[in-house]
Amino acid sequence: MTQQIDLYYWPTPNGWKISIALEEMALPYRTHLIDIGAGAQFTDTFLRLSPNGKMPAIHDPNGPDGAPISLFESGAILLYLAEKTGDFLGQSARQRHSIVQWLMWQMGGVGPMAGQTHHFLKYAPALTPPQDIPYAKNRYRAETARLYGVLDRQLAQNEFVAGSDYSIADMAIWPWASLWQGQEQTLADKPHLARWLDQMAARPAVQRGRALHAEKRAGLGQSTNAQATLFKTAAPQR
Repeated sequence: MTQQIDLYYWPTPNGWKISIALEEMALPYRTHLIDIGAGAQFTDTFLRLSPNGKMPAIHDPNGPDGAPISLFESGAILLYLAEKTGDFLGQSARQRHSIVQWLMWQMGGVGPMAGQTHHFLKYAPALTPPQDIPYAKNRYRAETARLYGVLDRQLAQNEFVAGSDYSIADMAIWPWASLWQGQEQTLADKPHLARWLDQMAARPAVQRGRALHAEKRAGLGQSTNAQATLFKTAAPQR
């Protein structure tokens, strides 16, 4: 019997990448919640799995050559799972290179830029004291819009991000792009992105991955203690 993969997770876009992939690949897994608002990502136990103190991470008892393996960084985990199963990484070297290219585009572009957009639009103004910074809001909102324009043009030529086949590139990008409203973006001028977002959201495995412990997402970063943990603001005096 195949042993379960341990998923260290919290319901954020980066966490959803891996829960979606595990569901799409029908890999058995068990979830360990890493409450990032409470600082669980900084415990010694978790840091042994993820030295960067970020989730998600996985531990696979059935790693390469049958030896256990632990991995952090969502892009690296997606590549590993695709290689493990032989799915969602293309059928040729050319397809693989296209998929990896767009996966790296997400890791280096959409994730960081959309993440900063969320921070300066939603979280920073609610900090104690408030940090409502128009330049930062405009800067990251505009860069996120530019990246979604790139994605829309790519999807005008392809059913999925990296070509005609669904891949880990789609799994990586959708969790961030699905939050376009909170990033104060528009789809009115991005019909191909809108089509793809709906197509992705209709996949049962995407729905299951997105729903994993979704109730834990409410109120993320709203308390002063969570703000201090997540954003390295000054902790409240006791």
